[in-house]
Amino acid sequence: MAALALMLQGTGSDVGKSMLVAGLCRVLTRRGMRVLPFKPQNMSNNAAVAADGGEIGRAQWLQALACGAEPSVHMNPVLLKPQSDRTSQIIVQGRVHATAEAATYQQKKAELLSFVLDSYYRLAQACDIVIVEGAGSPAEVNLRAGDIANMGFAEAVDCPVLLVGDIDRGGVIASLVGTHNVLPPQEQARIRGFIINKFRGDMRLFARGAAEVSERTGWPCLGMVPFSHAARQLPQEDAVVLEKLRGEGHSEDIRICVPMLPRIANFDDLDPLRMEPDVSLTMVAAGSPIPACDLILIPGSKSTVADLAFMREQGWDIDIIAHARQGGFVLGLCGGYQMLGAQLLDPAGVESTQTSVLGLGLLNITTRFAQQKSVRNWVGSTAQNNIPVSGYEIHMGQSQGEDCKRPLFVASGKPEGAQSISGRIMGSYIHGMFTSDAFRHAFLSRIRLREASALAYHAQMEELLDSWADLLEQQLDIDALLKLAAPITLPAAAQTSRKPARKA
Repeated sequence: MAALALMLQGTGSDVGKSMLVAGLCRVLTRRGMRVLPFKPQNMSNNAAVAADGGEIGRAQWLQALACGAEPSVHMNPVLLKPQSDRTSQIIVQGRVHATAEAATYQQKKAELLSFVLDSYYRLAQACDIVIVEGAGSPAEVNLRAGDIANMGFAEAVDCPVLLVGDIDRGGVIASLVGTHNVLPPQEQARIRGFIINKFRGDMRLFARGAAEVSERTGWPCLGMVPFSHAARQLPQEDAVVLEKLRGEGHSEDIRICVPMLPRIANFDDLDPLRMEPDVSLTMVAAGSPIPACDLILIPGSKSTVADLAFMREQGWDIDIIAHARQGGFVLGLCGGYQMLGAQLLDPAGVESTQTSVLGLGLLNITTRFAQQKSVRNWVGSTAQNNIPVSGYEIHMGQSQGEDCKRPLFVASGKPEGAQSISGRIMGSYIHGMFTSDAFRHAFLSRIRLREASALAYHAQMEELLDSWADLLEQQLDIDALLKLAAPITLPAAAQTSRKPARKA
């Protein structure tokens, strides 16, 4: 029996498509279906390492978790990682394919469609239904030529579409009706209904609004989903959510400050810390000094050299150095680790046109950027007391120096990371370290003695996914949505033995 497919597109970015797909994946998996997520094209610096060794968007990693499936590069065959306002690194089926400016990428999209279709048909042979997520909005008709993210993909595989509108940001009627009005008739017809997402208050008050959308578009309303704090606690993909974190903690909390870098990457590193009841985590916005705190955490960056320059423009380098001199803790993750060193060398122009840049000088290390990217899952333990730690690496630099002789971690006898002589300045390439509960507690206890909290991060993720799925079961007619899904017709050339593995 052929697998089914259903695609969710949105009236814009951050309308909740990723979370709805994750929730539907969990709903249908609990019904006994073999479900896999798929996003043809994604743009995000919040990446994960798939089980088959390449990069995918963090949202697809979460969606795979919701399905009980091993994450695969085929779940997100094209990943764009912005390096500046105009250029992005293009990841295709998990590997670096090219770096291109926006205009150049528009010309390359057509050649990437074959990779997208290859991945899609691989998934279709391994499940009962593929839940597809669009990117941005189909209303961006200026980008329609060669599109592989929204209607271009849906048309290529004849996939039905549901349109998601975000009522929390306002103007949802105009965004839904406006999307209808700018689409050509065949694409209007491909949309089989709409979902109102992030509703606050009494949903009965919007009954007339939903009817108005249906009258103007011909699309039925397939449900209204309340604003969900459970969904908001799950790992997010868009950095826009970070701007809402303001750290309104108590004086007895462990206070952590994170400078908001323009090209911040893998910011879900912060999630387990944010969920700790005795931790107050503050994102420091541009134009603000870094306030007094216990720990300054410099996050990952897709453009380390550019973000280091931005940090200096903000005066954050002065704040960080002063904090360190006063005995405060500093942790740099990946790009942040590189910034803490004495020097960053880039003779091949991997990161920028500058061949040598001075770092903050808080760690005695030097980083040399390499054209070969390190992408792998990682399992090890702390160097000092052998506490188990797991995570992943995504970086294009190697760091060496005296402080690497005091590593944070060890894996298979190989040291990883660095510490200052005092142990208060630390750096590591390992993303996701704080999802390891015992390590997270031990790390926070170095900053301030504390009782271990009851937070079990991975179990909490499962509970949040189940809670989110429960809500969608209540608010959406899942049987009606399944009836809208269409069979996937496999081309003869799509036969393959490579199938995403499922967890036991």
